[in-house]
Amino acid sequence: MTSSAQPILTRVEKGIGTITLNRPEAMNTFNRDLASRLSEALDSMERDPAVRVVVLDAAGKHFSTGIDLKEVMACERHEIRDFIRLMDLHNHRIAAMVKPVIASIRGYTLANGAGLALACDFIVASESAVLGTTAVNVGLICLEPGIQLAGWIGNKRALQYVLSGDFISSEEAHRLGIAWKVVRDEDLEEETLRLAGKLAEKSPLAVGTGKRGFQRMDGLPLEKAVEVGGELFAALIASEDAREGLEAFLGKRKPTWKGR
Repeated sequence: MTSSAQPILTRVEKGIGTITLNRPEAMNTFNRDLASRLSEALDSMERDPAVRVVVLDAAGKHFSTGIDLKEVMACERHEIRDFIRLMDLHNHRIAAMVKPVIASIRGYTLANGAGLALACDFIVASESAVLGTTAVNVGLICLEPGIQLAGWIGNKRALQYVLSGDFISSEEAHRLGIAWKVVRDEDLEEETLRLAGKLAEKSPLAVGTGKRGFQRMDGLPLEKAVEVGGELFAALIASEDAREGLEAFLGKRKPTWKGR
């Protein structure tokens, strides 16, 4: 079993920054230490110019079963609000990131664990992966994870999963459009790195513009969304990366991106 002396492990290789949840003996549940260190790791990856794409994975058989309920029970009433904010902070970090984030999930991915995976831009799932907004089963409710789920499958369907606490199998997650790909457990790391490598080879400026653009256009009237998209595209096409990409394509060579 992987040592949990450090609740978060990080590494950077070939443009891919990997953040590993490392509390396998507790099914990678979120206590204060893990949650705060995860947010710090995400901030560090976003600032690191060597990182083009971020992968979130987990040690052990399960991605995460959510908040550490023992730590919740130990909280005084006046501490609860700040505790819950800390548990959700990493999802806000991911939303604010320009770099794409991939969740690589296996086993139980429940409650706040599901919220974390659903906050990412891609989910690669193993056949053993099970998603669930399951807090209702212990007298709580998965509101923040449910909001994340609604972004993938719509409000009404997400509400049904939040209220029922039912699991979503990897096969169902793929059918619903949540999982980018479902693979055998033994192939999960390889498939995740294949996708991460593909994204890392793209212009970071183009990828970042795409992520920011979808966030800015979300919920806007069509006319306004088209206007915002046009402004972003015009700025992108005037960039050094766009010129390099076009010249490389015409010259039948591999582009060298500068991120500007």
